[in-house]
Formats: sequence, structure tokens, C-alpha cells
Amino acid sequence: MNATAPGTPTESTTGGTLRRGLSARHIRFIALGSAIGTGLFYGSSDAIQTAGPAVLIAYMIGGAVVFLVLRALGEMAVANPVAGSFGEYARKYLGPLAGFTTGWTYIFEMVIVCLADVTAFGVYMGFWFPDVPRWIWVLLVVLVVASVNLISVKVYGELEFWFSLIKVVAIIAMIAGGAAILIFGFGVHDVSTGVSNLWTHGGFAPNGIGGIIASFAVVIFAYGGTEIIGVTAGEAANPEKTIPRAVNTVPIRVILFYVLTLAVIMAINPWTSVDSKSSAFVQIFQGLGLHAAATVLNLVLITAALSAINSDIYGAGRLLYGMAHKGQAPAAMRRVSRGGVPWVTVAAIAVALLIGVVLNALIPDRVFLIIAAIATFATIWVWLMILLAQVASRRKMSAEEQAELKFPVPLWPYGPIAAIAFLLFVFGILAYYPDTRVAIIVGVVWLALLTLAYQLWVRRASEDRSEDAHDETHPPAVMAADPATVPPTTSSEPELEQP
Repeated sequence: MNATAPGTPTESTTGGTLRRGLSARHIRFIALGSAIGTGLFYGSSDAIQTAGPAVLIAYMIGGAVVFLVLRALGEMAVANPVAGSFGEYARKYLGPLAGFTTGWTYIFEMVIVCLADVTAFGVYMGFWFPDVPRWIWVLLVVLVVASVNLISVKVYGELEFWFSLIKVVAIIAMIAGGAAILIFGFGVHDVSTGVSNLWTHGGFAPNGIGGIIASFAVVIFAYGGTEIIGVTAGEAANPEKTIPRAVNTVPIRVILFYVLTLAVIMAINPWTSVDSKSSAFVQIFQGLGLHAAATVLNLVLITAALSAINSDIYGAGRLLYGMAHKGQAPAAMRRVSRGGVPWVTVAAIAVALLIGVVLNALIPDRVFLIIAAIATFATIWVWLMILLAQVASRRKMSAEEQAELKFPVPLWPYGPIAAIAFLLFVFGILAYYPDTRVAIIVGVVWLALLTLAYQLWVRRASEDRSEDAHDETHPPAVMAADPATVPPTTSSEPELEQP
């Protein structure tokens, strides 16, 4: 699909059109909003407990893999910016079943990640209202954010820009404030602060290489969502410029934010004092006696959660919309409001998120770890499909076509191959550790159900459409007809678009 001007529809839909209303500014901050959220502000506590200060190495390695995944996605998105993005690329280069499983697994990923985000929101609100059941906050945030997503993509993009900007400013302030505490000793406290905290409490890698490896599960969860850049391609005002800018800047910013922020946190306070009951950010400032700062930070964490939830609902809804146009989701998902919003998909995602209300009412203490592990499986699968689709697309190109690529992936072919090997390794990590093994079980069952659904409904519907088209193209011959009156036949069948 060629790039169109802002405000023009991307394709015809039932009841309206999906409109291009996202600028480069919106896209960069949407990606940041999805990646810098619960994984950093809440999940980082588990990562620190697992690997100690050496978790910084895990985040740097994970960040390098994220960069390669996004560059592979960017190569395809610039060449062919479509609604549905990587689900469509998987279908085109790996086959209909791969496209079907990739699209639905990304939707599954976004729903699961969003469940983690709404759970974290409930935890943050508990900082101020400990007596209010968490599920009440979860229900409230689902209804509010879903309503925002139903207005228009431009309103969504603008809101996400300001949400993410608050997070970015807060992180920068956190790094600067932490540096001031380390250098000038601000705050009234009894705890020991200093860069030496990174290696004096059991060493830099207190749990050895095994701890670093185990932390990869949390690290990948934290970086999950950055691939939303590809989803925005269908609504980007100028994909050839906006997508490369976002792809090149977002991974670097994410890596810097994660690594610098966590380094400051573990330097201010020993990593052994960090637990998973609340955000490491709030714990650190409370431990330093800066209770007012902890309150402000909790407000920032709530904004961060809202931002991530906002991005998750957007990403899942837009991919579901794109799949509906390929016959891989119910046709009702193609319905678009007058404001250019696929409102049925947004509503469907919001209903799915009500599961989070039930889980937080039944198992509030275990829900986050289980959700994070399952989300990691889904993230790895989607990233693998992106990389494999890019490799397949390159293998189908001539040397001239490869030379004409406007945004080629770096380190080809070794970079994508190394990233694929790493992601397969993380699958093994999930299967090895008892706490995350449930993710493999759920993931395998999910993929099996998707394969069955594809065979029973999508493939059968595709075959029925093919037969109908064949009948219309080749009507039955008339017996004993004069050969001169029979129209000539062609040797090839017309091309039929597969879902």
C-alpha cells in the first residue's frame, strides 16, 4: 500500500474507514508507551531479585535483540505499510497459517500484557487506598481507557504522547535525582548508598550466569510491545519517514532508560532490599526517607500504567481489524466509527480484559507472575515470526530488489539469525524453570487451538470462496454446442487472495 496524506482512509471498511492520523511524534511515543511500563516500573523488581546487578547485562542483550527485531519489521513496514502489519507479513511470506497464528498470538500477547498492566495499576492504587479491593481499580481503568480508544486515533495518539512524555520526564528526573543522592547524599536515611552497591552484596552476579539466564524471561516481557511500531504503519501519515525514525530511536531510548534507571536504583540501595511487593522505584525513595518523592513517583507509575494499557488496547484492536479484512477474524471486526476507529475490536478487547477483574479478585498474589510468563511466550512467538518473515522475504528477492530496499536490516544475514537463535534459547529457559513452565504449557495449547481453528473455519471458508470463484469463472459447458460458439479457455486460473 502506498503512503497517503494525513487524514485519508487506508482502506474501505464496513461502516467507515481507518484513517491516517498518527505523526512521527505519536508513533515514537506510542512505542515508548508500550515498552516503558509495567516491565520497568513493576516487573524489574523480579528481574533484580533473580540476577542481582548483573540484570543490567540481560537488559542490554535483550535490547540488542529488540533492535534487530524492529529493524526486520521496519524493513518490511517501509516497503509495504499495511493495517495488520506483521500478521500480514507472516501470511505473505510464511503462509496463511503462519499469518493466522501470528496475528492472533499478538492479540493474545497484548491482552495478556494489558492484564499485567491493569493488575499493576491496582497495585499502585493500593499504595494510597490499601483497604480498597484491587479488582475495583482494575474494572475502573479498563472502562476509562477503552472509552478513550473509542474517540479517534488522533485523540488516542495525542493522549499517548502526553502519557509517555510524563514517563520519560519522570525517568530522566529519577536518574538525575538518583545521581544527586549518590554524589551529594541528599535525603535523611540510614542505608548505605554508592556505586559499590553494584558489587559488594554478593558480587556483581550474585546468582551466577544462571541468574542472568533466568532473568531473560522477565527482560523479554519488559521489552514486549515495542513491535507496535509495525501496527502503526497502517495509520502513519508518512511511513517511509516516520517508521525508520521510530525504529532507530525507540530501542536506543528503551535500553538507556532501563539500564541507567536500574543502575541508579541498585546503587542507591542494595539490590537485596528490593522485593516484588511494590515498585522498586517507590521502595527506594521510601527507604531513603523521601516519602513525598515516593508519592509523586506512585502518581507517575499510575500514568505509566495508563499509557501502557492505552497502547495495548490500540495495538490489539488494530491488528484484529487487519485480520478481519483477510477473513481471519469475524467480519464484524471491520466496522469503523465515523471518527475512523475500529470500535468493535476495541470493545472486544475491553471485554477480554474483564478477565483481569476476575483474576485480581480470586488470586491477587500470584496473578502478575503467571501473566508475565505467558506474555513472554507470546512475545517471543511474535518476534520469531517477524524475523522469519523478514528472512523469507529477503530470500524471495533478487539482488537488485535487495539493493533497492529503503530501510534494510543491519548485519544481514547474521544479525537476524543470531536473534532467532536467542529467542529459541529463551523458549528453553521458560520450559526449564518451574515458575515459568506454565507459559510453555499455555502457549503450546494456544497454538494448537489456533491451528485447529484455522483448519476448521478459516481454511474451509477460503476453499469455499475459491470454489465459488471457480464456478463463476468456468460455467458448465453446454452439451453438443458448436465448437465455434464455445469461448476459448485459458491455461491458468485467476489469482485468488488468500485470507
